Amino acid sequence: MASRERIGLIGAGPSGMALLRAFSLAEKAGAQVPEVVAFERQDDWGGQWNLDWRTGADKYGEPVHSSMYRDLWINGPKECMEYPDYPFDRHFGRAVPSYLPREVMSEYIRARMQDVDVRGQIRFSTAVRWVQKHDDGRFRLTAQHLVSGESVVEEFDRIVVASGHFHTPQVPSWPGIESFRGQVQHAGDYRSAEGYVGKRVLVIGSSYSGQDLALQLHRAGAKHVTTAYRKQPQDIAWPQGMDEQPEVQRFDGNTVTFAGGAQAEYDMVLLCTGYLHHYPFLPQELALGGPNLLCPIGLWKGVVWHDDPDVLYVGASQQLFTLTLLEAQAYFARDVLLGRVEVPEAEERKADMDAWFERMTQIDGPPAALAYQGAYIQDLSAHTDCPEVDVEAVAETFLQMRDARIEDVRTFRDRQHRSTVTGTMAVPHHTPWMQEFDDSAENFQR
Repeated sequence: MASRERIGLIGAGPSGMALLRAFSLAEKAGAQVPEVVAFERQDDWGGQWNLDWRTGADKYGEPVHSSMYRDLWINGPKECMEYPDYPFDRHFGRAVPSYLPREVMSEYIRARMQDVDVRGQIRFSTAVRWVQKHDDGRFRLTAQHLVSGESVVEEFDRIVVASGHFHTPQVPSWPGIESFRGQVQHAGDYRSAEGYVGKRVLVIGSSYSGQDLALQLHRAGAKHVTTAYRKQPQDIAWPQGMDEQPEVQRFDGNTVTFAGGAQAEYDMVLLCTGYLHHYPFLPQELALGGPNLLCPIGLWKGVVWHDDPDVLYVGASQQLFTLTLLEAQAYFARDVLLGRVEVPEAEERKADMDAWFERMTQIDGPPAALAYQGAYIQDLSAHTDCPEVDVEAVAETFLQMRDARIEDVRTFRDRQHRSTVTGTMAVPHHTPWMQEFDDSAENFQR
């Protein structure tokens, strides 16, 4: 009798949780599934949604994984993050607002796991140190238990990387920045706004996350906040006390010069410049690199490592649909591992990858980007029994949020949206977001 295949899963955040759940559901339905062993360096599952007050190093001396901060509220409607098989109506038992604070969103992700028993498959507080494929085709995985310090080496037939890519900051440089007399901090190390009160702050980076942090600092009492964009103006009517400038050209002490020649003085700089793909436990030939893209270079269907299909990734793509994207990738990865989805030969894989990449290069704005990722989710789901997502309705909700954000960036979180799963309309939050400084679950649900 053939031995049961072993899968090494690295990471137990939303991506790893989705894969464990997908395997459990398949087993409940009668499928023969491999042994899946998950390694999670944090003490609990949840990945990025776990708030850690520390920055730099965690209590074990490991790099802090989470970039979450106090007072974070999701920057897109919950209706765009809703699991089709676990609607918010079921979770809360009533209609709730469209925008949730971090703690409430984290509880939703965890609560969905209640219909499976998979925590026993996860080795918590355990860091993967190295993965190497040997001549026999199997992987040797070295892991260290961070509490005891004990290291073990185990063999696996295949590896799934689900460790995320929002934990290693991308920190660019500018001429003269070493002369800046003030704090320069990456968003990954930001935890609260108190230190910015009364300060003139330059936020470099104009993604939704950068806009959110700029607004957080403004409402907390920063003297002035400027956001600097790299490519295009943000098309936002900033409130008094905020403005935007084009790309930073140089620093001269606390004076910053922008493209076009405008200058201003600042006390603090917050870098919202994104994150790097970083997998220090993988040899170069197995490690995804490059920028954060909707179509990551080197992954067939955004999941299977082209150069070695025994290595799979979940959650490595740029995320617009977030949780439902991770779900589609997890189901696809599961069915590749179960042999339900056949991995084609290299030439066919490359042709498919090239076609999706070329299609990505034609994206000319948010509607096209949402359509692209929606079509990608549908492509993955066509091969599996992943719960269906109404990608057109979700995209329309995203665009409603974008328009509300442009109309007034201070009040877009006060809007209500309709569930694309149940049709339930959200209700207003009891306090306008600009005046809401209690992000606890207790306050949210009162």
